[in-house]
Amino acid sequence: MQTEKKKVIFSGMQPSGNITLGNYLGALKNWTKLQDEYNCLFCIVDLHALTVRQNPAELRKRAREVLMQYIAAGLDPEKNIIYYQSHVPAHAELAWILNCFTYMGELNRMTQFKEKSQKHKDNINAGLFTYPVLMAADILLYQADLVPVGNDQSQHLEITRDIAIRFNNLYGDTFTVPEGYFPKVGARIMSLQEPTKKMSKSDENENAYIALLDSPDTIVRKLKRAVTDSEAKIQYTDKQPGIKNLLDIYCSITEESVEEAVDRFSSLGYGEFKLKVAEAIIEELRPLQNRFYELEKDKAYIDGIIKTNAEKASYIANRTLRKVQKKIGLPPIVK
Repeated sequence: MQTEKKKVIFSGMQPSGNITLGNYLGALKNWTKLQDEYNCLFCIVDLHALTVRQNPAELRKRAREVLMQYIAAGLDPEKNIIYYQSHVPAHAELAWILNCFTYMGELNRMTQFKEKSQKHKDNINAGLFTYPVLMAADILLYQADLVPVGNDQSQHLEITRDIAIRFNNLYGDTFTVPEGYFPKVGARIMSLQEPTKKMSKSDENENAYIALLDSPDTIVRKLKRAVTDSEAKIQYTDKQPGIKNLLDIYCSITEESVEEAVDRFSSLGYGEFKLKVAEAIIEELRPLQNRFYELEKDKAYIDGIIKTNAEKASYIANRTLRKVQKKIGLPPIVK
């Protein structure tokens, strides 16, 4: 009996900033549940990070840390392909080809370009403008069936689908047209300093987020400084976004219901409540941090994963790229 072919999931994360508790509870923790059901590619999208000026040594360090945090969080490098985007040249080559099948008007409509242009007015570069085309190349190279998307990425998935359909209509069946994957997500974790905004790894205020590698003392300090209100009641309501966010964090970790948590903490003051949430975070991150520091000491093991996974990713990517090159009329490489 033929077993059903596993679907392919592609997801990427930039190595700029620290992976936050929000990234972990909203995405990374759920990814570990996908690895048996799907063929997963988890890409550290270091080429995307170049749209903003980077410190070279810092970028290299962060890229390696992201890869190790993926593994420490439970992503198995034997079951998944965990790799650096820059180690697979096909990403950049397919992006150039797809640029020639993407219209300026489509890219002009991208809200993320408008937002980032506002943020980085001194560096509005062409890469920032064509960023969605590189993202399309990332996805289409691996014939991905599914792409986990949040609201801020849905536009990029749409343009990826449009490019794939346009190319397929011109040259015949070449790319799988990907669908959005909407897993059962963890709560949307908000900033500790501005609880009406999403927790972000690029936040300039370090007190606004918990990084996965924050020490227990740092976590306690950040929680103590978390913005609350003057209600002095622990309730789950939009009128108290700071308290609501802390309850979401606690319940995402413990899998307790909100009602149970409110009942448990209703008699506590805000200071004690924040400490309880800090304790839950510390316990959740302890095994991940222990594993990370073990991996950090084993340079040869991590180097081996980087090499092997880049080779696996390149093999799949080059198959697609060769197909594309042939269809558009580029001359074959003579061996």
